[in-house]
Amino acid sequence: MSSMFGKPRASSERPPQSPLPECNVAILGCRGAGKSALTVKFLTKRFISEYDPNLEDTYSSEELVDQQPVLLKVMDTADQDGPGNCERYLCWASAFLVVYSIDSRRSFEGCQRYLEVLALHARGCQRRCPVLLLGNKLDMEQYRQVLSAEGMSLASRFGCLFHEVSACQDFARVQHVFHEAVREVRRQAEWSLPVRPLLISEERPCPPVATPVALPTHHSLATCTFNSLPSVNYKEIPSVAQAKLVTVKSSRAQSKRKAPTLTLLKGFKIF
Repeated sequence: MSSMFGKPRASSERPPQSPLPECNVAILGCRGAGKSALTVKFLTKRFISEYDPNLEDTYSSEELVDQQPVLLKVMDTADQDGPGNCERYLCWASAFLVVYSIDSRRSFEGCQRYLEVLALHARGCQRRCPVLLLGNKLDMEQYRQVLSAEGMSLASRFGCLFHEVSACQDFARVQHVFHEAVREVRRQAEWSLPVRPLLISEERPCPPVATPVALPTHHSLATCTFNSLPSVNYKEIPSVAQAKLVTVKSSRAQSKRKAPTLTLLKGFKIF
């Protein structure tokens, strides 16, 4: 079952033949890292203190990232003590948020197992999905067990981005992390585009080889023959065509965003 948060829109505003581009983000991490708290904070701007640790669901929200609309789908996973039955999100997600709590050394060590699974999957399927490592519960600084330098070192080891956030306090930073995942997916899609060739070869029939010409011997010199070689033709690179910049106005993007509607999650207590 999936739930829709955020900005409901009438079907007449967007023609059915041009749906929003989608971005699927899976949130991974050990129990107690705050995955559900981050999800609800991003979708509702509210903080939850109690939730069902066995609840797993997928939620959707229409977002505007860098003035480009996107349908962001978030899977709040509920693994017990580490990666298990990973296929349900490995083949679904286009980006991953791996979360640990800065006041829990155990959750940080569990993140390494998730990163290893993601790296192994990327090598096996030849498809690289962006990964962001998140240190959650920044508001628990006085109980910190994992230094920021350790998080940065682990992220550098696996080639992923690193952020520290607080689902309890800072909505702007939490929103930035989710939007950054969308940006990384877009960058990855641009890098995967095929490169257009700069030159196109053109085959032309070669002229017949000239008849060997014999030079008469003179002053006891040996007879030499010379063959005329065909000239090589190169196709000139065409000049770059002039492109026109066309600005398209979108009434949907310019319309005022409606206030988000809050859908209570089963087992969640919302403040």
